[in-house]
Amino acid sequence: MSQIIKQLKPVFEELFSPVVSFLNKIGITPNFLTFSGIIFVLASSYFIYTGEFLTGGILLLIGNLCDALDGTLARKFNKESKFGAFLDSVIDRFSDFLPVIAIGLYLKEDDTVLLLSIFAVLFSFMVSYTRARAEGLGIDCKVGIMERAERSVVLILSLIFDFIVAGLLIIAIGALITTLQRIVCVYKKSD
Repeated sequence: MSQIIKQLKPVFEELFSPVVSFLNKIGITPNFLTFSGIIFVLASSYFIYTGEFLTGGILLLIGNLCDALDGTLARKFNKESKFGAFLDSVIDRFSDFLPVIAIGLYLKEDDTVLLLSIFAVLFSFMVSYTRARAEGLGIDCKVGIMERAERSVVLILSLIFDFIVAGLLIIAIGALITTLQRIVCVYKKSD
């Protein structure tokens, strides 16, 4: 987790604590929030694909809030589970892929944007894969300048404020750098 997100996470959890308590009170589970998040991401991706970037950005923001709240709900009310953690990670990959590819498909006539979309997705997946593979080898590898939260913020802002190409470029380069940082981390911690 990046230093910025590490510092903001307790503030976020405190700010949304009443919402999380209410969700728990009415019987909402962390897995329900996870599934709700992907529904918003799917809707967001549709609107992005049709060129309605502002609507897509707002729906993506809501989907990401569901994703953030599921973990907060699980931790606060001791509802953590291995399946929930697994499901969250799987849904995160869909959430990384769908909106970025929707941008590429909408702007497919522009080869540069299409390639940026592909590289943004590829390097985003490599960020996740390098950490998962390192952890599979017993190596802690939570390093990097552009983890999922940062990529999501850049994507949402680029959709809402219409700087799509710059957003894709930032995501692609940031995710590539993070992948390289994780490779170096594993190299230094290896036998």
